[in-house]
Amino acid sequence: MGVLAGNGGAAHGDRWRVAIWGLAALMLLTPLVAMQFTREVTWDAADFIVFGTMLVVACGTYELAARATGSGTYRAAVGIAVATAFLLVWINLAVGIIGSEGNPANLMFGGVLAVAVVGALVAQFRPGGMTYALIATAGIHALVAVIAVAGLAADLSTLMLNGFFVALWLVSAGLFRRAARDASRA
Repeated sequence: MGVLAGNGGAAHGDRWRVAIWGLAALMLLTPLVAMQFTREVTWDAADFIVFGTMLVVACGTYELAARATGSGTYRAAVGIAVATAFLLVWINLAVGIIGSEGNPANLMFGGVLAVAVVGALVAQFRPGGMTYALIATAGIHALVAVIAVAGLAADLSTLMLNGFFVALWLVSAGLFRRAARDASRA
């Protein structure tokens, strides 16, 4: 990751770090507080462990990327990609994207995340390669949506939700492309 080296302003980074980890802590505490006021939220220890692990992985991934580069565009691209992956897992575990959370068709989204992770590793996290990794991720996600709608009788809302995810992957790819152009000019 030497291509991305630079600290990007330590004071500014510290504020973002506190905000991101603070938001994660708030998100983890929200169901605990809600359980005090309603019976509709019923989390057990496993729910908190899974959600806490998801938050640590997402925030840790973003923090590693933010420390590796001084490029705000690259950080934004990583932030959108990580948030998209986080939302994809969270929604899938909570209610499911295709039908309910127990529908085995939702396992196809694991392939979407695998394409993102493998693509990032192959690209060695360089912005140019990340552009292609995120375009491939968007393409696979779109394919999953088409399969869901065509073969599994998913409804229009499923297609729209998946379109939202595809758009987020593509926005991230566009930001990585801009970061690659900026790096080549420097």
